[in-house]
Amino acid sequence: MFSYIFQDWEANKGNLKGRIVMVLFRLARPASLNRFFYILYLPYLAFYKLLVEWFMCIELPHWTTVGKGFYIGHGQALVINGCSIIGKNCYVRHSTTLGNIRYADGSYSDSPILGDNVELGSNVCIIGGVRIGNNVKIGAGSVVVKDIPDNCVAVGNPARVIKYLDVKEGINKPVTTETEAFAPTI
Repeated sequence: MFSYIFQDWEANKGNLKGRIVMVLFRLARPASLNRFFYILYLPYLAFYKLLVEWFMCIELPHWTTVGKGFYIGHGQALVINGCSIIGKNCYVRHSTTLGNIRYADGSYSDSPILGDNVELGSNVCIIGGVRIGNNVKIGAGSVVVKDIPDNCVAVGNPARVIKYLDVKEGINKPVTTETEAFAPTI
């Protein structure tokens, strides 16, 4: 239990706010497992919502699926839809939104899915049932509305792939043609 609660501690080294938010999140997470835990946790969930969402300005619902090693950089104005799925060792900066789309008929789209080792710059907006691959970096201010493949860098509004990362050799490969910029999605 102790290792579960503190699984993000090392990732947020030197980041007290990130450490506090992630410990509180991991403590609240069992409430989403079944109805008994939810009822038992109601007072804590009220405390979690008040402290994390209202005072710290980080919307991270307790039912969100978040992998080990989640880092919150400058945790301010961070909005993560509760149905989003976040992989291991992800790095999210301030003013980032992971959300869904509300359609005219009142229904909603799926929420974003982030792979492992994803790094998001500040003010990144990922909207809809978008899948972000593993080992991806998304530049500040990017708006992502389409899937991003593994091992690349994406920037812009709308976001497009500008570089592929050769993970085996550690070499960055720039995109050279318009066709490569819009590579197949995952």
